[in-house]
Amino acid sequence: MNWSEIVQNLIIWAPGVIFAITLHEWAHGFMADRFGDPTARNMGRLSLNPIVHIDPVWTIALPAVMLAVSLATVGQPMAFGGAKPVPVNPRNFKGRFKTAMLWVAAAGPGMNLLLALLCALAIHGVLLLPPFFASPVAQMLQAAIFMNVLLAVFNMLPLPPLDGGRVAVSLLPHPADMWLARMERFGLPILILLIFTGVVGQIIWPAISALLHFYFELAGVMG
Repeated sequence: MNWSEIVQNLIIWAPGVIFAITLHEWAHGFMADRFGDPTARNMGRLSLNPIVHIDPVWTIALPAVMLAVSLATVGQPMAFGGAKPVPVNPRNFKGRFKTAMLWVAAAGPGMNLLLALLCALAIHGVLLLPPFFASPVAQMLQAAIFMNVLLAVFNMLPLPPLDGGRVAVSLLPHPADMWLARMERFGLPILILLIFTGVVGQIIWPAISALLHFYFELAGVMG
């Protein structure tokens, strides 16, 4: 892959990635705010501005390093990263603590699935436009569908600090919930190990494939 192809791919994929992570984090903050926690709003994180959700390490440095290493070693672009997590203070929640945590955690992946749905529906309108304009926009929307599905499924893995881990903690009875919550301090190293050993891919790809088939079929295009 030459540099012109890399730039072309960045143009196609960047909008989907930016909107996926921005609205994912915004949804967490919005739901927490609805349950009585204004932390994200007070810190300026309840925003649709992508800049406030960018983390220097996870959003920029790590994906750039992984992209460079993967291109140099295997000749294919591979990258992993994320946005700066929206701050949530559970002490501010009104009502049932576990119910609030469940909805706050699920809001991010739920938003990604909604965005994928909107992109699939938008493709129908885009394909009615002149081909020179419709083709690149349709590619961007398809890339956005893929990124939103990937982000939703990946984040629903039942391992803290991922959203799925917090959903699991909210649903598990005591003391299993406390045991899983204590795993959060080891969650990131475990997650990185599972990613690089290919275990994560084996777990999440069947769900990703099924959802992509659904969305692309809804869009009327081939994935």
